[in-house]
Amino acid sequence: MWGSLGAARSSIEAARTYSVERRQFGKPIGAFQLTQQKLADMTLEYVKGYLLAVHLGRRKDAGLLRPEQVSIGKLNNVREALEICRTAATALGAQGISLEHPVVRHQNNLESVLTYEGTVEMHTLVLGQALTGMPAFR
Repeated sequence: MWGSLGAARSSIEAARTYSVERRQFGKPIGAFQLTQQKLADMTLEYVKGYLLAVHLGRRKDAGLLRPEQVSIGKLNNVREALEICRTAATALGAQGISLEHPVVRHQNNLESVLTYEGTVEMHTLVLGQALTGMPAFR
């Protein structure tokens, strides 16, 4: 859960730095509305994931964390981190798929996290059982 947020934060910072340095049409691309929207949306999702991770960590420390809450945290934070990486890549343009910036590496790593953190399907089924009281994976 936290590792995915680190990848997201790194990708946001790469996109922010690039948007301040890269100039197009006589000004930094960070001065364009769509680039600012991408940066704002990525930051919003990062902060929500961060707050979720903090909350779940506090529940764990208090002995109150339930399995479906772990699934919520992992499922949400990996999904959102992957989307942040995708958005950051678009903000970087052609540089977004180069190894000059960490974004594509994080994106590839997060694709594998979808599997080793417990697949999206398993977290979804854990949540489904918590919501309905009926297991669908037995």
